[in-house]
Amino acid sequence: MDIRTGLLVIVASLLIITPALSAENTPAEDNPWYWYNQAVDLANAGQFSAALAANEKALSLNESMPLAWANQAGILVQLGRYEDAIVAADRVVSVNATDLPNAYAAAYYSKGDALRALGRVNEAADAYTQAYSLDSSLVPPSMVTDKTAGTAHPSATKSPFHPGIIIVSILVALVCYRARCSQ
Repeated sequence: MDIRTGLLVIVASLLIITPALSAENTPAEDNPWYWYNQAVDLANAGQFSAALAANEKALSLNESMPLAWANQAGILVQLGRYEDAIVAADRVVSVNATDLPNAYAAAYYSKGDALRALGRVNEAADAYTQAYSLDSSLVPPSMVTDKTAGTAHPSATKSPFHPGIIIVSILVALVCYRARCSQ
């Protein structure tokens, strides 16, 4: 994807997300976007348990937030809760992917990571392919298998910079920047 296409995707995403952030009169504790943003910040800081709690609060206030479900999937992968991550990713990918392609791409990527960690390499490859088809910056990882155990493993180190969390974080930062600049 060239830089112009990337910028167009970001701008289109901002136009979709911005109305959700217009609930300025809502107290922070009752605003799912407040909790979602907290979850993203905590996940980027590597505080995955706290991020999960904040993200679950966002989903308790609005369980139809594709971005929060995609974030949930990425956080759960980092916590090693792979089956739960697949369920969260499926909540995102079960709806129309044309609305927020980057959120869907992040969900597919997280699902791929979870499936891969569970040794379901073929399903993981399919999920990574879906992620890549929606966002070409999400290049599928090499599928390294442990020949003695017959299972696949994600990278040996857990980075707080999971691709799904990064994509969602960038979208949120741009939306917040745009919202502040228009005031």
